[in-house]
Formats: sequence, structure tokens, C-alpha cells
Amino acid sequence: MLKKNKPKKILIMGLPGAGKTFLAKEIYKELNAVWLNGDKVRNKYKDWDFTKEGRIRQAVRLNNLSDKVLKKGKYVVVDFICPNQDSFKNFKSHFIIWVDTIDKGRHIRKHLDDINPIFKKPKKYDLRVTTKDAKLWKIVALDLIRKNRWHNRKPTAQMLGRFQPWHEGHKKLFELIVKKNLQVNIQVKDSFGLDNKNPFPFSKIKKMIKKDLKIFKSRIKITKVPNITNIIVGRKVGYNIEKILTPKKFRNISATNIRKKLGKNSKL
Repeated sequence: MLKKNKPKKILIMGLPGAGKTFLAKEIYKELNAVWLNGDKVRNKYKDWDFTKEGRIRQAVRLNNLSDKVLKKGKYVVVDFICPNQDSFKNFKSHFIIWVDTIDKGRHIRKHLDDINPIFKKPKKYDLRVTTKDAKLWKIVALDLIRKNRWHNRKPTAQMLGRFQPWHEGHKKLFELIVKKNLQVNIQVKDSFGLDNKNPFPFSKIKKMIKKDLKIFKSRIKITKVPNITNIIVGRKVGYNIEKILTPKKFRNISATNIRKKLGKNSKL
């Protein structure tokens, strides 16, 4: 029997306009959690004081409210700016998500003083979100929160190619696959050394992929397979053949051009 994860207090922090609320909406539904939004809580208590004392009071309030939820055995997702160490001292969480997608927070209220000088990058966090793609980051966050592990019996997609080299277009395709809540078996064809189009050995390609997809480590398995040139399908036997098109700018990325640039810079 699988051990049930103990409910956690999850903090989603970042500058105004970074995308905290979008991510919180995605995560709390999946966890069947209680969601505490900083703005809604301030509105409920009619407390729009953003002085140091006001920020501390808000952190203490959110901490106490979320602790009450935990005592009921439920996850709680809290999203608020959490601007500096004063807030961190008064709000204790089990899992911190830093939404770091903008350099400067937008002014969303007349009564909110400029938050940018006040906001300090967190010294510790469990996940740093770097793009505004809540559906993708939801999967990454939930995998970490639930301590997800690869399992051969889970629904899995096959991603086959030479990957000479692995590039941003491959990563974008991978991300679209993961959004379908699938594991991905990245199958690297054994084509190294066949000609000048295949300069990278499997070990090098594997390192490229693992570095680029490190936040998805529980979702990937990288395997070396024969130089498959034909995929022949008879009757349907329990799997789908699906074509996924990435945006044109990613489809136009050329591995040939990348190899030429690497060759000119003597990096091959």
C-alpha cells in the first residue's frame, strides 16, 4: 500500500504580475487543497496597509489561517508577494515556489507603494518558476510535492530521434507531451559516427538532455535504441500514434545549422 503524503503548506511567492495566482489556481485543484489568496484575505480583513508593520501582520495572519487548515488534514496553497525576510520569519511553509518571471512588479493598486525595492529574492526555495506557463509548472510542482517517481506501468510517451544535438525545439515538444500528464521515454537512435551528421555519442546527448530537463527528472527515461529507420504498425494494439506540432519558431530550429555553428567555433 502506498504511503499517503502528509498535507503541506505551500507558498507561491513573487512580484505582482508574475503569475502566482494562475499557478495557485492550477495547483490547489489537483491537491484538493484550500487556497488562500493574499489579496482576498486583505480584502476580507479590510487591511491594505503595506507598511512594514502591515506586511508582517499579513504574513502572521496567513500563517495562522493556513495552520488551521493543516490541522483539518488538508493541503493549503497560499499565494502572496512575501516580499522579504520579515515575511519569511512570520510565515512558515513546507514548500516554497518562487515565481520569477518578471524583473519588475506592476503597480496594481493605487494604495500599494512601489514594491520593487522592498522585494528581495528568496535565499531558499524548492522550485523556481521561470516562464508564464502555469499548466506546465503545475506538473513540475506537483511531481516535487508528491515526490513522484518514474514507474514503467504509468502512461508513457515515446520520443524517438537522433538529437544531433538536442535543442530548444526538442525541449518544446517534450513540454507539450508532459502537459498531457505523461512520462516520456526519450529514445536516442544509435547513429553516432555514421556520417558527419551524427557527431555526438549517446553519452554526450544524454548529458545534454538531463541538464536541459533536470526539473522533469521524475518524468524522463533516456535510452539508447537501434538506428530505427522504419516504424511499421499493424492492427491497433493498445497505443496511440499522435502528431504534435510545436509553434513554428521551434519547428524551424535546424540541428544542421547548430552543427555548422559548432563546427565553425571548433566545439564539435
